[in-house]
Amino acid sequence: MKKIAWRLRIAALFSVMLCILFMGCNSSSNESGLTSNDSGELAISLTDAVGDFGAYTVDVLDLTLTKANGAQVSTLPLSARIDFAQYTEMTEFLTAATIPAGVYVAATMTLDYTNADIWAEDENGDNIQVQTILDQEGNPVSTLTVTVQLENRNRLVIAPGIPAHLLLDFDLRATNQVTFDQGVPILTVDPFLVADVNRMPYRWHRIRGLLDGVDTSQSSFSLFLRPFFCPLSGHDHPYGSRTVLTNEQTLFEINGTSYKGSDGLQAMAALDPLAAVVALGDLKFEPLRFEASQVYAGSSVPGGELDVVKGNVIARQGDTLTVKGATLIRNDSSIVFNDQVTVLLDDNTMVKRQLSVDPFDKDDISVGQRVTIFGTLTDDNPLLLEMDAAEGAVRMLLTTLRGTTVAVDEEDATAQLTMNVQSINHRRIEVFDFSGTGTDGANDADPESYQIDTGTLDLTPLQINGPVKVRGFVEPFGLAPPDFAAQTIVTIEEVRALMKVDWRPPTSEAFITLSPEQLVLNLDGVGHFHHLVRGWIVTDLTELSQAPLLVPEEDGRGVFVIRLQGTAQVFMEFEAFIEALSQWIDDGLMVNKFNAIGVFNDTITAFTVEVVEIKLSPGQG
Repeated sequence: MKKIAWRLRIAALFSVMLCILFMGCNSSSNESGLTSNDSGELAISLTDAVGDFGAYTVDVLDLTLTKANGAQVSTLPLSARIDFAQYTEMTEFLTAATIPAGVYVAATMTLDYTNADIWAEDENGDNIQVQTILDQEGNPVSTLTVTVQLENRNRLVIAPGIPAHLLLDFDLRATNQVTFDQGVPILTVDPFLVADVNRMPYRWHRIRGLLDGVDTSQSSFSLFLRPFFCPLSGHDHPYGSRTVLTNEQTLFEINGTSYKGSDGLQAMAALDPLAAVVALGDLKFEPLRFEASQVYAGSSVPGGELDVVKGNVIARQGDTLTVKGATLIRNDSSIVFNDQVTVLLDDNTMVKRQLSVDPFDKDDISVGQRVTIFGTLTDDNPLLLEMDAAEGAVRMLLTTLRGTTVAVDEEDATAQLTMNVQSINHRRIEVFDFSGTGTDGANDADPESYQIDTGTLDLTPLQINGPVKVRGFVEPFGLAPPDFAAQTIVTIEEVRALMKVDWRPPTSEAFITLSPEQLVLNLDGVGHFHHLVRGWIVTDLTELSQAPLLVPEEDGRGVFVIRLQGTAQVFMEFEAFIEALSQWIDDGLMVNKFNAIGVFNDTITAFTVEVVEIKLSPGQG
């Protein structure tokens, strides 16, 4: 153990040397020539990979950035209560801040589970509230801190006049393991963050807030950010402000009325100050800007005059919808999570569809469709929730199918892709009742042979039996086939992967091979986590034909971190990382957990890594 103690002291010295190497701890300027008085603008967004949770609400106490010289900057003005399950299909602006210029090497998020509201999906597709939350050692969880390194490709540089963007991905499926003991869920949590600097994955970006002003000459409006339902007065703006750009293709829905382009912006200008606004669109870079494709304002934003249900239609009988996985937002802005709500439609129900200003009616709403419904709650019994939408409205939202490719027929003008659908909007396919979706009973939608109109989308990347994700809209009720109209298709090759493994107990035999060119994991003795996560596909590593092979990128560079008892040793070269790791294991340290980010090749079971993080523990000797 003397060698281990000696190495701990060396690691501490290394941290000091790293600080001097990157920035110069005693210098008032940095490598960019910026003085300590300079500052720059940083926007921080939040996203999440899909997980089996109806809700995952915890308190985020702090979000701190660390500079290379050790200085820390807190970027979250207030603690925030966040439902991470809401971010599996989009990113959202969390805060905008002006922070000191310089190079930042780490981001740390502090999570408080004391008052967590977490609902996990059981084998029947029902959401059950989680009461037992444990860490990897089996201890009850209260507060957890998770850190991500911002080095190499994710180097965060803040400079005057050059806005930067930091995206944080809190991967629910990779960092949480739910088991059921006689129907009671037990959650084991080990948080892990992924960061991207000035880069965005393919998904919607959302910005929410209160209207600050409209500039019709610049085709823009500005918002005071309000990303959460938080108890702030209309004059409190701690999350900063952002400008939203529009164009003639931007679609608006304002107080229930649809507009397009400049007409919508003029209607925005007539709104009262501090009106509620939600905008969806794209985050662009060089320069950093947000371009809206859809804008909702006034009473079209949940939390206004009507109650609102958000969820998925799992069944329809006549004009009665069953909506599952529902979030109920009352007209007093309070939020209630409930697994199921019955919704009554009427000929007067206004129906709109995301990305369109065309007219729709209640018959366009079918099983599988994701919806936001405005109406009046007529039965608030938690077990019998019922909403009357006769004088309300339904907004059909982009719906996501996940599954595998059954057939591709580019000659068929009505159904070019056939899928075996495993989930719709993250909900297991078994909960959906497709009765009545077809022109007759024989043509009702079949999830094992789900027919999709792909229009002019490119189908060449699709492989039979290969995983695929499709986004679009369900065809009108009673008119299938086809069952679905696709807007986008995403294949697994386009998704960056996260690998997460832990060993229980920690072991010195975590690697079959450990060399400067590669390492091979030994999956004997793994604990709760032994998975590869690629967006919507989770692979159990223990079920692969061979142990996964990990290799660096061609230049051997990346971000490679070894953690031991609060100390982090960071390497930019894979070979140096392997040399240090081998020596620490030889000295008696045990491997506790392994995280990696990169691109996985299913054919050769190889993982090309950009980031590796290994946590070590002292041995028992």
